[in-house]
Amino acid sequence: MDILNYNVDVSAKNYQVLAFLKMGEQLGFSYIKTYTAYKYAEKIKNMKRKKQEQEQQSLLKKQNIKILLAGHPYNLYDNLIGKVVTDFLKENNITIFYSNKIDHTKVKEEYQKIAPDMHWTHNKEIVASTKYYEDYVDGIILISSFPCGPDSLMNEQIAHKIKKIPLITLIFEDLNNETGIITRLESFIDILTNLKEEKNGQNN
Repeated sequence: MDILNYNVDVSAKNYQVLAFLKMGEQLGFSYIKTYTAYKYAEKIKNMKRKKQEQEQQSLLKKQNIKILLAGHPYNLYDNLIGKVVTDFLKENNITIFYSNKIDHTKVKEEYQKIAPDMHWTHNKEIVASTKYYEDYVDGIILISSFPCGPDSLMNEQIAHKIKKIPLITLIFEDLNNETGIITRLESFIDILTNLKEEKNGQNN
């Protein structure tokens, strides 16, 4: 059985495009065809991301409670992790923002306000989203899986820097127990609801 070898190692100058070219060669395609397919895929990916960013920005106009879910995409969209959270929030009429849908042009500027020495690409995105959306959402939920070393460091930095709005961290270890997660979410939403009502009362 043949195994496709896809290796990306920037320190060894094995960049992503080179990895795709070698994989295309294994599949019997020329470098030109592989590179053309690679560039087309990049174009589609960027178009999809831009559309997601624009759609998320349009949600800022909503008047209901808004919450940012910050975490790795493999957690945010997982059926046994993120879906538990998103389903509950949607049932309670919460507008959800996702950390991986932040405008990519703002990532570097925003993450440096919290952790200028951050090395991990996805964590930069997560940190940047918490700082950027701090002024636009009512609360932030950090979603992590146990154990994740980079997340443990990142979550602490975020918690010390985000002061304007409530923030909670949900660490998933036991995927069979949703009760504890739901209980924490109920309490968090109660807090955000009370704070929004108080703010609206002051404005009136």
